[in-house]
Amino acid sequence: MRIINLSSGSDGNLTYLESDHAKVLIDAGLSCSEICKRLSLLSVRPEEINAVLLTHEHNDHTKGVDIFSSKYNIPVLAHEKVWVTFDHKAERISSLNRKSYDNAFSLQDLYVQPVEVPHDVTCFGYSFLQNDKKISILTDLGHTNDRILNSIANSQLVYLESNYDKEMLMKGTKYPLSLKMRISGPNGHLSNEDSYNALEYLVGTGARQIVLSHLSKENNRPDLAYDYMCEHLLMQGIEEGVDVKIDVASTRPGVFFRLK
Repeated sequence: MRIINLSSGSDGNLTYLESDHAKVLIDAGLSCSEICKRLSLLSVRPEEINAVLLTHEHNDHTKGVDIFSSKYNIPVLAHEKVWVTFDHKAERISSLNRKSYDNAFSLQDLYVQPVEVPHDVTCFGYSFLQNDKKISILTDLGHTNDRILNSIANSQLVYLESNYDKEMLMKGTKYPLSLKMRISGPNGHLSNEDSYNALEYLVGTGARQIVLSHLSKENNRPDLAYDYMCEHLLMQGIEEGVDVKIDVASTRPGVFFRLK
């Protein structure tokens, strides 16, 4: 499997994953033209995409999916509970391309395990498995628990939300208190501290590459999130660059990772 994040954050989320026989997008939070432009950087034509998998209905994850699907006849997969609230926003997606699931499923040579996560709308993370390799994407959630962490355990590579720094969020003046409380609440987003707790667990189950994702441009910084993880891991005797590698996703295309 190979995977690359093409955009991450509140301005739009787009991830591309491929196996020997599948080419998949996870979310489509950019315009159709921008999705095609970023795929072209990989020498991938939009017609080659086998499916778009949606995590949830928010615009930064679904902005371009209706036009992309209708223009290139691409199936869109979402949990049946996501379709309930997203259906009216996806009028251009044909009935034949509206695909739902309620459990794990196969997509070409990929085995896909969805996991429902706590957010202010129905939302899912994903694990992708091929042979003994596993890649997981876990963003847009207010907290983790044993059920969620167990579902992505034994992943070699994880895209993990690290949305905000608690001090920056609470001391910042741009957001009203109600929004700050929503973000930091149990159905909001993961802080750097929350993300670290999940990261430490994942490293213990075999994760060797973590990509900190969905950082807030108002309430976090890439260097702040990265340094927080490295410092706290080192306190546990885990050295970044030796025991685990950490990258930070942004609105620009990131690193193309390959699991051999």
